Amino acid sequence: MAGKNVEQAVADLVNEFGGKHDTDYVTHMIITALGLGTDSTSTLDLKIASSALKEMREAFAMFDPYANRKKVTIFGSARTKKDDPLYLHTQNVAAELAAQGWMVVTGAGPGIMEAGMVGAGRDQSIGVSIRLPFEASANPIIAGDGKFVEMRYFFTRKLMLMKDSQAFICMPGGFGTLDEIFEALTLIQTRKSEKFPIILVGSEFWEGIIDWLRNTLILEKNINKEDLDLLKIADTKDEVMNLLEEFHNNYEFSPNF
Repeated sequence: MAGKNVEQAVADLVNEFGGKHDTDYVTHMIITALGLGTDSTSTLDLKIASSALKEMREAFAMFDPYANRKKVTIFGSARTKKDDPLYLHTQNVAAELAAQGWMVVTGAGPGIMEAGMVGAGRDQSIGVSIRLPFEASANPIIAGDGKFVEMRYFFTRKLMLMKDSQAFICMPGGFGTLDEIFEALTLIQTRKSEKFPIILVGSEFWEGIIDWLRNTLILEKNINKEDLDLLKIADTKDEVMNLLEEFHNNYEFSPNF
């Protein structure tokens, strides 16, 4: 079948079954999917594309009712224990965020993620978990809630942890936390995302990375001096809230990406 006939057939299908808004995008997605099928795309690649689109659809639908609510994503270690002072600190920060009208988004796992949801409460929490062989799908605060979605791929999960948030609070963590911080930094630095505050909580914990950024990356001219200004440092709950208030005082919320 000729290309034009395929496009027309897909357009007709979309007009009949594909909804009433932004039908051009829906048409393009279907044509792209057909192209994957007619290319020599491997089964694994088809599985990745299909699964990613399916779970993004589920996540978009989950976030949609809260599109006009301001949100902050909290990153941090899944290994933080409940008796660790950092757990209580995260809980208190999240409680204050919820009291100020913020919804708290986390990766829905244990540790810092759970502490954030304990503080914010179930009604003010949104969870985006990742399927891992060594980690339960969701902490008990958000499990079974309509504001929770489980994802297969880290890249789709990171999209959803960042796309709708207007601030990022980074508690101490490991590789996953660092990955999320530098993803947010890269998106803002390259202007793929709007400029939002990235707040590193715990100056003693983060000072080594800040020193390395300043004394190595800036010195080697791999980043600009101004890029370091994208990171804000806070220790107390009040410092976190003051940084958010300072940044968002006159801000009109709009989509992140």
